[in-house]
Amino acid sequence: MPLRLPDNLPAIDILKKENIFVMNSSRATSQDIRPLKIVILNLMPLKITTETDIIRLLSNTPLQMEVDFMKLKTHTPKNTPIEHMMMFYKDFETLKKEKYDGMIITGAPLENMDFESVRYWPELEEIFDWARTHVTSTLYICWASQAAMYYFHGIPKYPLPEKRFGIFRQKALVPNLPIFRGYDDYFNMPHSRHTENRREDIQKCKDLTIIAEGEESGVSIVMERGGREFYISGHIEYSPNTLATEYFRDRGKRSDVNMPVNYFRDDDPNKEPIVSWRAHANLFFANWINYYVYQETPYDISQIE
Repeated sequence: MPLRLPDNLPAIDILKKENIFVMNSSRATSQDIRPLKIVILNLMPLKITTETDIIRLLSNTPLQMEVDFMKLKTHTPKNTPIEHMMMFYKDFETLKKEKYDGMIITGAPLENMDFESVRYWPELEEIFDWARTHVTSTLYICWASQAAMYYFHGIPKYPLPEKRFGIFRQKALVPNLPIFRGYDDYFNMPHSRHTENRREDIQKCKDLTIIAEGEESGVSIVMERGGREFYISGHIEYSPNTLATEYFRDRGKRSDVNMPVNYFRDDDPNKEPIVSWRAHANLFFANWINYYVYQETPYDISQIE
């Protein structure tokens, strides 16, 4: 896919080695089409890793996309070079004048904090409201999913006795939705979280539709406004080694982290992971871009409301 990215973004070289077609801004300007405009609010600590994971999944349609990276004015990341942030990220104050065909808001390692205690919560509230009138469809992932459902609907989160960590089987509850086109009866999704939303709270809200869940992991995907919002409790975007990286990072440092389930071959962390979710992850993003962004967004992007 001709995915238009800022010149010199580290993900470009990584993805080209995987034979994924991306182009820099200089080449893209010579193509006389309107690209879909996608904005990513990346709240994860390791920005470059998350950028690459998401861009990899956006690369599976024939549509040209232009990607902007949004950052918060009220938060300075500690784990990404400031030079990278200055070169590739723009403040919400700059981007809020724009309209976008699609938006992705990632998770953040803030699950044990009350939402209002998060330093950048007021700015995030403004972004949530802005997205509803300036974006055709938005994906909220993991903590962002919890935060948005709390902000829009007052749905609480609950602490888990131990981290929900590993690969969990999910079932599509509304399998005829376009977002699940091409799906099997069951699909897998990575989860890595310390809190959860409960089905009974979500069901009380008539605007929300639970469209996928797992017996062990609980509600995994919720849809609102016909697909203008998707709330995803897991990390559908994770690359094959992300859970392993988290496990080895936290092993011995936290008492509530066990080995990720259904992940390492023979449940042996010395062996490679079994990758069982990537096909559906690619299909999810392709379906989202095709059916909920490209086919719904106006050609004149200023008409989004």
